[in-house]
Amino acid sequence: MTKLLPSPFSSLLAAVFISFISIVHCCSPKDQTALNAFKSSLSEPNLGIFNTWSESTDCCKGWYGISCDPDSGRVTDISLRGESEDAIFQKAGRSGYMTGSIDPAVCDLTALSSFVLADWKGISGEIPPCVTSLASLRILDLAGNKITGGIPAEIGKLARLAVLNLAENRMSGEIPPSLTSLAELKHLELTENGISGEIPVDFGSLKMLSRALLGRNELTGSIPGSMSGMKRLADLDLSRNHIEGPIPEWMGHMKVLSVLNLDSNSLTGPIPGSILSSSGFGSLNLSRNALEGPIPDVFGSGTYFMSLDLSHNNLSGRIPDSLSSAKFVGHLDISHNRLCGPIPMGSPFDHLEASSFSDNQCLCGGPLMKTC
Repeated sequence: MTKLLPSPFSSLLAAVFISFISIVHCCSPKDQTALNAFKSSLSEPNLGIFNTWSESTDCCKGWYGISCDPDSGRVTDISLRGESEDAIFQKAGRSGYMTGSIDPAVCDLTALSSFVLADWKGISGEIPPCVTSLASLRILDLAGNKITGGIPAEIGKLARLAVLNLAENRMSGEIPPSLTSLAELKHLELTENGISGEIPVDFGSLKMLSRALLGRNELTGSIPGSMSGMKRLADLDLSRNHIEGPIPEWMGHMKVLSVLNLDSNSLTGPIPGSILSSSGFGSLNLSRNALEGPIPDVFGSGTYFMSLDLSHNNLSGRIPDSLSSAKFVGHLDISHNRLCGPIPMGSPFDHLEASSFSDNQCLCGGPLMKTC
């Protein structure tokens, strides 16, 4: 069989194709310009993570914390964490510290899917409102800094957003109404800011949400009834706010809710029996409220609490005998209430210390060493 030799034209086509492939793999010039502007607004003096961000090198090849789409050469990820097990941190033997602000040039990275600039402690200023134009963004994590201002009003435009973490900053203002339109949101963390106002009445529209961590803010109002329809919610933290009203009965019927922190609010009324009889909770903290009435006598063989804290309320009556029939109670704190009568015998009471029962009206027996 006769071999066909490559023609000069086919060789030229191959060369052009290979050249095209190499061009596609290069960093987009527009993205490289945007990253350089982004870097110019930040200062990281200890680790030298920006040393690899040289204008003379390709941002897709070796720039620390930068990832690109291999086909288009567009920047898809910025991943810069100030607390990491990365070798650069281990070699320095320290966590990171970075100052400066977020330059709006980051919004020119229109293919960005993940934007992580977290735990640097010193980054300040506001979140540029234009970040809501990053239509491909799935992760926005700016936790652990000194960012001020509010959550961008049009945050709901980020239709693909799955993770929003703005915890441990100095942010203020209210939760914008548009946030509840984030249909893909799975993880929301706003812990330890100065966010005020009420939780949006339609917060339950976040059907995909599994973690809602809103503790240590200035939130007011009551727990929205729409949250009863959040079938995927497993972890809810509203602690250290100014939430008022009763604890809704439906909270004990949420199928996957396993961690509930409502401590240090202004909640009133009785503890719903559905919450204490549920077999789904692993950790429940209702301490430091104004809850009253007896502890519901609803515990059973399916009750399993790694931690149950009902301390610093106005609970009265006896410790329910059914608590001793619980499958497991690891940590129990019912101190600083108005409970009375003998402490039941057996588990979990036989492994608890007196501090779990202190400062009640007239409890006796057990670890208190008071004769009934």
